[in-house]
Amino acid sequence: MDMKTKIRTIPDHPKAGILFRDITTLLQDAVGFRKAVDELVQPHAGLAINKVAGIEARGFILGGAVAHQLSIGFVPVRKKGKLPWKTFGEEYELEYGTDCVEIHEDAIAPGDKVLLIDDLIATGGTAAAAIKLIERAGGQVIGSSFVIGLPDLGGQRLLEAMGQRIRTLVEFEGE
Repeated sequence: MDMKTKIRTIPDHPKAGILFRDITTLLQDAVGFRKAVDELVQPHAGLAINKVAGIEARGFILGGAVAHQLSIGFVPVRKKGKLPWKTFGEEYELEYGTDCVEIHEDAIAPGDKVLLIDDLIATGGTAAAAIKLIERAGGQVIGSSFVIGLPDLGGQRLLEAMGQRIRTLVEFEGE
């Protein structure tokens, strides 16, 4: 099965000129969803990983499934103000302005080995902020995995420059 055929492209969303890569069609397909989760898990099966961190919101779906398969805990990386307890926060640059992601202060124990999961890597700002949060909490990100890579937007290079191993299941060039 070609996973790319299960990903819907929505032109001009959220603004003109953007091709939004929508994984909800992949998630709706039982075989496609299973294949995506299996391919995110496979390179890490048997490794000493303590937690999976998933970035809001589609990273929750994928990360939760990966954590379940690996029989380890899950850490939600959420937008500012969404978590109910004490948090660490990390701001990152957007095209216009800044945003912030947070994790609970007790989500990562010192020395935890963490796998970061999200649906897509574009410019890498959110993933880089999540990595910084995990490291500030004392964890070590052992890899960052995404269903979709948009390599021309530079996020993969940004994370590699931070010393990250990046895995993408499909790539869309020229975006």
